[in-house]
Amino acid sequence: MIPAAFDYVAPSTVDEAVQALAAAGEDAKVLAGGQSLLPVLRMRLAAPTTLIDLGKITELRGVRDDGDAIVIGAMTTHYDVQRDQLVAEHAALLAKAADTVADPQVRHRGTFGGSIAHADPAGDLLAPALALDAEMVIASSSGRRTVPAAEFFQDFFTTALEPGEILVEIRVPKHTGWKAHYEKFNRVAQAWSMVAVAATVRTDGDTIAEARVALTNMASVPVRATAVEQALVGQSASDDTIRAAAAHAAEGTSPTADGNADVEYRQELAKVLTGRAVSAALAAV
Repeated sequence: MIPAAFDYVAPSTVDEAVQALAAAGEDAKVLAGGQSLLPVLRMRLAAPTTLIDLGKITELRGVRDDGDAIVIGAMTTHYDVQRDQLVAEHAALLAKAADTVADPQVRHRGTFGGSIAHADPAGDLLAPALALDAEMVIASSSGRRTVPAAEFFQDFFTTALEPGEILVEIRVPKHTGWKAHYEKFNRVAQAWSMVAVAATVRTDGDTIAEARVALTNMASVPVRATAVEQALVGQSASDDTIRAAAAHAAEGTSPTADGNADVEYRQELAKVLTGRAVSAALAAV
């Protein structure tokens, strides 16, 4: 199908973008990598009056060191997140998750910020951002504000972004030296996760000193598996410890049933994948 007619704006700075968005009103859409929006436009499930393309805003691309955090521009592609040395050193969990996103074509076009802002509960970068206590930096015509990941994701495809606001960067506290793994289960024909687990741990000798575990597609938003984290911390990095901790993975979750899996299947899958993710994280070099 052909999209409905719309006006097209391609600003070159963030200030120009937020001004264009304010002028266009609530019926405008922001275009990042386009991997989610363009199919929706073609099927006419969305019919914006104005499309604001962020592709020419160079300040929204790349990763930089900012003291105790790294900052990832919203227009940084999944491919660049996969291969960035700062991400590999200080936020390995994001690199692991980006490796699993769709296929090479999508990873070269899709953007980190676009995925975060789209907030698909089956998306693979939301849970890692939550596990790493990332913060979303949002710009509007009235200035900038920062929202923690735990408050940013609010419901299915719903975030803390208000009309007239644009996600411009994501601040990720450094988890230097932490081991990480992202374990997902999906249909072969699709890359969307039925369930996935983002796990990152810091060890002190043979003891698990800190742990962060978050779940993909086990609720309308990514959720932290706090019971798993509590069961891991202070314990030896053994198979028995991991097995006992993973048994808590589904606690506090509210998965939905669909054509891929029912609620009970997702709950059991969360336990299995959590065990695999934690084991793989601990084994990571």
